[in-house]
Amino acid sequence: MPTLKAIRRRISSVKSTQQITRAVKLISAARLRRAQEALMNARPYSEALSRLADSLLGEDKTALAPAESAQDAALIVLIASDRGQCGAYNVNMIKLAEEKVQENESAGRQTRIFVVGRKAVDHFKRNKIALAGDRINNPRLANVGLARDIANYMMASFRGGEVSEVGLIYSKFRSAISQRPLYERVLPISAEGESPENGASGRESSQPIEYLVEPSRAELVPLVVKSYVEEAVFHGLLEAEASEHGARMTAMENATNNATEMIGSLTLEMNRARQAQITRELMDIVGGAEALRG
Repeated sequence: MPTLKAIRRRISSVKSTQQITRAVKLISAARLRRAQEALMNARPYSEALSRLADSLLGEDKTALAPAESAQDAALIVLIASDRGQCGAYNVNMIKLAEEKVQENESAGRQTRIFVVGRKAVDHFKRNKIALAGDRINNPRLANVGLARDIANYMMASFRGGEVSEVGLIYSKFRSAISQRPLYERVLPISAEGESPENGASGRESSQPIEYLVEPSRAELVPLVVKSYVEEAVFHGLLEAEASEHGARMTAMENATNNATEMIGSLTLEMNRARQAQITRELMDIVGGAEALRG
């Protein structure tokens, strides 16, 4: 049986860990509220831009097909996190990316991977998998500058014929306890009515509206396409940021609860050990007294 000193040391260690997990949980909860607000505020713009793209591009979406000399390859942009302590969040994202790579290899298609987040970068480096690029140590995941950089890289790879498909993997935020890894095909732009399972965006779509545009469709198409891709990436970053904070808050809450249970169990063990020690001391005293009487 462990000594009282060892049990007290373990209780002290668990309490220190519990303080850390509780603090991380509170920080994640505050950041989650801000991330949720940003996500909700961005959704109307996202939906409006999707409707505009559907209306403006229309049949011109065929002109946005891969270049004639495009390689039979796919570019996957994986959005993970720089930090851990968020349960299986990063594991699920990496697992989906590896499944897409295997799916492409089965179809005879090469896959290039662009990673956002140190945890995923470290995973692929450990497995000696070459990356097309990466972005790590981001002060904040959902920022317009990062979205533009990624969108420009995606557009350059697609228009240059390096790849024939560009997809985005991120975690769709449902609630603080529920996040779902999602693959969204960004380029070529999906046809109207295509379901998410066939590669279209997981965002809701509506019937296209006919807009009057000025100066002309031909001049506005490049700008709309660029904005559409940037918005798709930024939307993925917003979803991923909210999902990361939600996953971390839930993981830290579970860790805090487990620490509370462990402290209770160790306290009970300590009390039993202390009672046993007191009993032994009393028996020694009684035994000594009886020996003196004899």
